Amino acid sequence: MYQLRIYTLRTAEALEQYATVHWPRHIPSLRDFGVTTHGIWTQHDADAHRLLALISYPEGADPTEVATAYMASPGFAADMEGFDVDDIITVEDLLLDPAAASPLS
Repeated sequence: MYQLRIYTLRTAEALEQYATVHWPRHIPSLRDFGVTTHGIWTQHDADAHRLLALISYPEGADPTEVATAYMASPGFAADMEGFDVDDIITVEDLLLDPAAASPLS
């Protein structure tokens, strides 16, 4: 199962820090929970301050349970060290099922 996660950050500076320092740290620590990161993007509109991440979960995993365990882990705490989490205004997530013709199926 795929998930698109959309983070809205308070400022352009917070977005830059999250996109270049903290989200890249998540890639290996998420892997420890069976989660694969397929891509990280920032929204083209410079005023939007949004980061989008496409991830996938192992077959049969419950995304909510995985996210809860991950966010309680020492790896997540280390990933976020030095970042003010109050700079994340919202996090949206969309669970996605690939269409049969999708290259990511």
